[in-house]
This record gives sequence, structure tokens and C-alpha cells, in this order.
Amino acid sequence: MYTKFAMNPSIIHTATNPSSPSTTTLLPPHFICTPFPLRQCKTHLRRRRYRISVTRSSSQPPVTVVKPDVFGDKRELTGVQSLVEVMSPPIRIASSALIFAAAVAAGYGLGIRFGGSRNSGIGGAVVLGAAGAGAAFALNSCVPEVAAASLHNYVVGCDDPGALKKEDVETIANKYGVSKQNAAFNAELCDIYGKFVSAVLPPGGEDLKGDEVETIIKFKQSLGIDDPEAASVHMEIGKRITRQRLETGDRDADVDQRRAFQKLLYVSNLVFGQASGFLLPWKRVLKVTDAQVEVAIRDNAQRLYAFRFKSIAQDLSVSQLISLREAQLLYRLSDELAADIFSEHTRKLVEQNISTALNLLKSRTKSGNRVIEELDKILAFNNLLISLKSHPDSSRFARGVGPVSLVGGEYDGDRKFDDLKLLYREYVTDALAGGLMEEKKLAALNQLRNIFGLGRREAESIAMEVTSQVYRKRLQQAVSSGALAAAASKAAYLQNLCEELHFDPHKAVEIHEEIYRKRLQQLVADKGELSDQDVETLEKIQISLCIPKETIDAIHADICGSLFEKVVKEAIAAGVDGYDAEIQKSVRKAAFGLRLTREVAMSLASKAVRKIFISYIQRARAAGSRTESAKELKKMIAFNSLVVTELVADIKGESVDTTPEEPTKTEELQMEDEEEWDSLQSLRKARPSKDTKGKPVQTEINLKDDLQERDRADLYKTYLLFCLTGQVTRIPFGAQITTKKDDSEYILLNQLGGLLGMSDKEIVEVHRSLAEQAFRQEAEVILADGQLTKARMEQLDVLQKNVGLPPQYAKNIIKSITTTKLSAALETAVGRGRLNIKEIRDLKENGVDVDTMISESLRESLFKKTVDDIFSAGTGEFDEEELYQKIPKDLNIDPEKAKGVVLELARTRLSNSLIQAVALLRQRNHSGVVNSLNNMLACDKAVPSTPLSWEVPEELADLFLVFVKSDPDDEKRSRMQYLLNISDSTAEALEAMKDKGSPNEKVEEEFVF
Repeated sequence: MYTKFAMNPSIIHTATNPSSPSTTTLLPPHFICTPFPLRQCKTHLRRRRYRISVTRSSSQPPVTVVKPDVFGDKRELTGVQSLVEVMSPPIRIASSALIFAAAVAAGYGLGIRFGGSRNSGIGGAVVLGAAGAGAAFALNSCVPEVAAASLHNYVVGCDDPGALKKEDVETIANKYGVSKQNAAFNAELCDIYGKFVSAVLPPGGEDLKGDEVETIIKFKQSLGIDDPEAASVHMEIGKRITRQRLETGDRDADVDQRRAFQKLLYVSNLVFGQASGFLLPWKRVLKVTDAQVEVAIRDNAQRLYAFRFKSIAQDLSVSQLISLREAQLLYRLSDELAADIFSEHTRKLVEQNISTALNLLKSRTKSGNRVIEELDKILAFNNLLISLKSHPDSSRFARGVGPVSLVGGEYDGDRKFDDLKLLYREYVTDALAGGLMEEKKLAALNQLRNIFGLGRREAESIAMEVTSQVYRKRLQQAVSSGALAAAASKAAYLQNLCEELHFDPHKAVEIHEEIYRKRLQQLVADKGELSDQDVETLEKIQISLCIPKETIDAIHADICGSLFEKVVKEAIAAGVDGYDAEIQKSVRKAAFGLRLTREVAMSLASKAVRKIFISYIQRARAAGSRTESAKELKKMIAFNSLVVTELVADIKGESVDTTPEEPTKTEELQMEDEEEWDSLQSLRKARPSKDTKGKPVQTEINLKDDLQERDRADLYKTYLLFCLTGQVTRIPFGAQITTKKDDSEYILLNQLGGLLGMSDKEIVEVHRSLAEQAFRQEAEVILADGQLTKARMEQLDVLQKNVGLPPQYAKNIIKSITTTKLSAALETAVGRGRLNIKEIRDLKENGVDVDTMISESLRESLFKKTVDDIFSAGTGEFDEEELYQKIPKDLNIDPEKAKGVVLELARTRLSNSLIQAVALLRQRNHSGVVNSLNNMLACDKAVPSTPLSWEVPEELADLFLVFVKSDPDDEKRSRMQYLLNISDSTAEALEAMKDKGSPNEKVEEEFVF
């Protein structure tokens, strides 16, 4: 369009009076290249831009009405234009013809009159005819301008330019006989359309109202402008806004201009629809990217769609949802963004209810019912959305219809989370106000929990806390009214109560236990003990609340046990000298007055006493010497005898003097051989006799579970060594004095074993191990070389009696020492090759366990050495049974593995024996030659061989001759002939030569060389 206008500059601007303010502008100012009209248009648009928004109904967007002032003032016509305006096209044509004819006639008449000739008349006719034609042309040429001015004045005169109809424009065009494609008339249409679009679009700081697209499309259709021409107008408006952004220096103004351009871009794309892609070249002309276009469409669509929600309340209807969906499609908004806007709006509606409820809840006035009303509104709205989501026509509804969520809103932070908990607690309290929980209330609570975004544990914790209070109240009413006592089944009554409140039975059991615990604490705190009446009261509570006996015992052990433990600690703290009758009385009173069972009382006392025992043990371990350790252990034994024994007797209600004696540990031992155990002197001394006087000590409280078996044995051994060696006293100059103790220390040793919780078997093991250790140390010195003689046996017998070790254990130690010594000697002998198979067999006949004393690797080495000796013995014999069965059995090695060793050695020795025989032959060692050939025969028996070859055949004949001279038997002679590959004729010749002596000297010299 711009090019089209540029090709017709004569129609761009026409004025009859330049000084007149009613200058007619056929094109909008932004189509003119001169700067002055551009600035004039800018000021003109700013001053005369008015929009009136009239709200028709709450459910419809406002309708934009454009005032006619935006198009400027009415244009005044000049004389000719006024004449043209009143003339119809036929009259105008007739008038033009009349003017032309009159001018021709007048010219002809004047020419003849003044020229006097016909030619002069014709000339005058031509001149005046041309002038008349010019006047007629001038009259017809201003018709488009008059039509454009008439259209402009008509639009300005309309009260609502948006109500302009297409017929009105066509009437004006037809009136003047002008086509809409006429440049001047079309330019006026574009100018009117551009001003209308600029007036319809709101300023930069305002949002679109939603009817702009419809209004512009209607006005465009009314004007009859084609889409390419209208698109050019939109592009020119965009250019103007872009230039204004570049010219302005104000940041706020720049933001407004940018928003105005985004609105223009968005509205333009909606006006032209799918054709906007090629009708509106934003990217090419204004360097606008596709992303900027998408952002403009998205932002404005969101604002328009969000504006539609101002009239949406919680009384949502199907028609409203359908209308929102239509608006979304009209605004070209994506489903995802539409769903977000819908969710945000529903969240804000719910947040208003939440804020109102919180203000009422936190106010000082009692407004509980109003709080619940607000929460019920939230639930009702949520239910409405859920039902609409499953509506048959839900596909036609706005996107995002579903349950309400507070995520991303005002109450999505941790600071507001506590407020939601308060509201949830208030609703739970109201639901339980009647003393029971209805099913519908339970469902409402679940919905409210989901809306508030509370976790399951948090919601259950709040509900459990409120329900616990209601349960206590209902339980108190049942007890005070006697309903619980009168119930046939108290368990069924309590179960029914839990079901009415939807209360967890396990939590109810905890409440019952808490009630019983508090009552027991009150009764014990008053008198420090429980009377019969108190016990009866507690039994009633137990029966009424159905508390198990095990739970009752545990509660008594916790509450009464803490008091009893305090009394026990005071008794223990009194020490050996402070445990008097007063303390005994307090212990007995606590043990029986608190109604503790003997097991519980003993368990509590054991816990306190064992802590004291452990302190003694720690000091004994930290002592610097055995004597100091023994002293600490003696203190522990004395503490147990004087304090703990009395304490246990008082707890049991028994007298120490009348306590029946328990059988001592040594009496309980069931020994197979009494004489054997009597030989252990230390054990015999530690065993108390029946004539021993003194009160028994307790061993029920011991350290068996506090110390490991090894630690208990070490402590017992420490004190046993103290009993055996006596007390060692160091004196100056590095000397020491040992003071022997009497046998009374062994009685304390027996008590120490009981305190350590050692069994009879463990005690005997400590005594025996200590005796074995002493005996072994002396026996290893006596049997240093491993030889056991008669004199040494006598020494060992005396040592065994002195140590007190049973004879069989002494024999085992002696055997162990000798076996160890012998094993080392055998290992050395085998390693050095000084032991053969014959000696091994002799050792096994004497009862020596060769398999244990000699390792398998050494036994295999011994077998290999034995086989090698057989193959190098020079006898020529090979016994398969001996090598494959007997010797492997004697050495306890694998027969198959032994056979493999034999075969490998035989193959190796076979070839080596021939080489060795030739070497000895050259040395004229005939006996060595015979031995080597016999070894070769022995290897051949193990691994039969083929005839052997040699590079000097004469030497093989000499070997056979030497072998024949040794007078072998026929079998060996025949086999040797075969192995040396000697023919029968050669063998006979050599047989004949054996009696003539050795070979001649010449041959011998050759052998030497």
C-alpha cells in the first residue's frame, strides 16, 4: 500500500487554502515522509484519544466505545468542493458537458467576432474548449477528495464510530461515484482505521479488556478494508510505537511503550488469525523475534483470561466454565497456563476464607461457629470442583478444574503452616463436640487435610491429641456415672467408645496406663508405701480399664522400683560400718511396703550392687601389682559378706543366721575320680569343709553377665596366685619379703568365685590350667633334649606331686613335650636327608605318629629321595608293590601321586644312566659301568623303553661287553642287548670275547682320548 501511494503523489495532500485549519489529509500522517505532519499526527493522537468502557453485566467483559473526537474535527469544503458535494454524478457529468459545450461555442463566437474568419472561430473554440475541459476536469478531479471528506465528516458526526455500518460507507462512495479502491478514498479509510485501532488499544499501563479484537474486526469489516491494507496500518502503528520508544528517555515511558507494542502485536495476531504469519512481518520489519511474539501473546492472553475471573466466585456454574473455555480459545492461551490461572484463582478464593477464619479464631470474641462456617465454605467449594471435574461435559469446561491446593500461595510457607494446623485443630474439635466422630465429619477432615497440605503424621497427631482429650472426658463420665462399672464387658464398653470416636485402641491403652501410673504415684508419694486399701483401689482401676498384669508389674517396677532403688543405694552408701538396724528397717519397709515382687526387688538391688562390684573390679585391674589387686578383691569380698548379704536377707525377709546353707560348689562337683581331684591342692583348700564355721555369703548377685568369661577367669587366677605365693613386700636395696598366708585365703577365693559368677567347671579349669602351667615350665627344662630317661621320670613324678597336678594331666604334658621335641628332630632329619624309609617304619612300630610330626611336603620329599636311591642303587631291581603301595602307605601319601613321581624319575634316570655308563667306560671304571647299566634296567622296568641310540655304536658294544663280564642272568642280558640295540651276531661275538680279557691297548687309548 505504501508503494501504491508513493506512485501517486498528487493524491497525497490537497488543500484549497493552506492557511485554513481544515486541511484535508487523504493519508494518515505516518504515510507522509515529511517530518512536520508526523509530529502533528503524534500530538493529534495524544490529545484526542478517548475510550469509554461500559460494563453491561457481571458475566460479560466491558464493551469499548470510541468517541468521534479521535478522528479530529469536521473538514470544511471549498467553493468547488461544496458545489461538487451538492451535485449528483449525473448532474456533475451533464454540467461538465455543458461547460465544455458552452466554452467551445463561446470560443467559436468570439473567434469569428474578433477574427473575422472561420479559422479564427475554430481557434477560439479550441482555446475556450480547452479551458472548459480544464474546468470540467477540475470539477471531477476533486470528487474523491470530497468523498473522503464526506466520509470523514460522517464518522466524526457519529456518536459511536464503532457502530458504523458497511452500507453507510458504500452509500457515501456511491453518492460520489467513487470506488473504494480509489487512492484518496482508500487513504481516508486507512486513516480512519488507524486512528480507530490506536484509540481502541488501551494505554501502555492499562490491560486489555477483551473486546478489542472483536471491535476492531467489526470496524474493519464496516470500512470494507482488505486484510493486506489493514495489516499495513497495524505495521505502521507498530513502527510509530517503536520510534517513540527510541525517542523517549524516560524509563517508565519506555516500559509503557513496550507494553503498548505487545498489546498491538497480540491484538493484531488475533485480528488476522492464521494469516498474521505473512501479513504481519514483525521479524523482518521491526526485528522482533518469534520468542518476543510468543511472550506478547502469552502475557496478554494471561491478563485477559485472568480478567475474566474477576466475576468468578465460589458459586461456580457450568455456563461460566464453558464461557471461560471459549474465552481461553479466543485468547489463544495454552491449556497449561489456563489451568494455572484457574488453580490460582480458586486458591485465592480459599485463601480469603482461611484469612477470615484465622482472624475470627485469633480474635478475643467467641466466634467458633463462624470459623467452622468459613471452613465449611472451603469444603463445599472443593466438593463442587471435584463434582465438576467428573461432569459429563467436563471437556467443554475451563482447564484446571479440580481439588483446591494451597501450593504456591500465601499459606504455602512454614510461617503460615502453624496457622493451618490451628484451623485443622479447630475443625477436629468441632467434629468431636458431640462426643463422637461422624463418618461425614471424618471424610471432611480428610479433605481439609489434603487442601491444607498437611502430612498424614501431622494430621494424625493433631487429631490424636484432640481425640485423646475427648476420650479422657468420656472415660471420666463413664466412671463417675458408674456406666463403666455396670457394663457386663468392660473391654467391649471401652472398644465401643473407641469406635465412636474413631480412636486408636493402642492409644487408649496408653491412656489407661497413664491413668493407673498417676494414681499409683499419688498413693506412693503420700506415705511411701501402699496400704491394703490402696492396693484395692489400684485393683479396681486395673479391672475397670482392662490393664494386663504384665503391664501392672512393669508400672510398679518403674514407680515403686525407683523408690526402692533409692533406699537400696542409701543402704549401700552406708558402707560396712553404717549398715545398722535403722537401715535394715527401711530396706524391709521398702521391699514389702511397696508391694514389689521378690524378683523385681532383687533385680533392682542387683543393679545397684553390681555397680559397686564393678568399681572394685576396675580398681583391681588398675592396681600396679598382684598384691594390690588382691587387696581390692578382698575389699569386694568383705563388702559382699557384710553389706550385700545382709541386704539380700532383708529383701527376702529372712535372717542371716537362720538362712539355710546352700551346698558349696565343691560338694556339687560330680567327679569321676575323687583321687584325681584331691590331688589339686589349691582346689582342695578352696573347697570349704563341713566343719568350717561362719555365716554363708550370698552369691545370687554376681558379675556373670557383666564380665566376659576370660576376664572373670583372669581375676580369679590373680587371687589364686596371691593365695599360692603370699604377700610380697618390697624393702630397700631392691629386696623383697614374701609372707605366706594360711589356708583362710582360699575360703575368700571360693567366695570370689561365687561373686564372679563362675561355674564349678570354670573354677576347676582355672586351678588345673595354673597347675599345668607350673608343671609344663619345669618339665620343659627337664626334657630340653626330648629324651625321657628313668631318672628324668622320677624328677617329673616329684614335680607332679609338688604342683598337685593329677597324674593323667602330667602324662599328657610330658607326651606333648616329647612329641614336640621329636617332631622338630624328625623335621630336621628329613630336611637334611638323614632319615630313610626303614627308620620311618621303625618309628611307626614304636607308636610314633609320623604323619603328625612330619609335614606332608617333607613326606613327599622323603618318598622322592627313596625312589631316587632305588634307581641309583645299581642292583637293577624294581619292586612295583613296594614303590606303588607299601612305601606310600607308610608315608601316608596319595598312591597315584606317588606313582607319577616314580614314572617321572624313571624317565629322567633312564637316559642319564646311559650317559653316565659311557662316561665311566671312557674312564675305564668297569664296576661303575655295570652299576649304571643296572640302574638303566631298573628304570626300564618302571617305564619300558625302546632301543637306545648313541652316536658311537662301538661304545654300545663295549658297554654290553663290560656288562656281560659281570655275569648277569639271562633276563638282564637279553634286556640289555635290546636296550643297547646289539644284534645277535654281535652279541655272540662279544660273548666269545669276554674270557680273552679287556680290549687292546690301542682301543683303550682311543677310549682315553
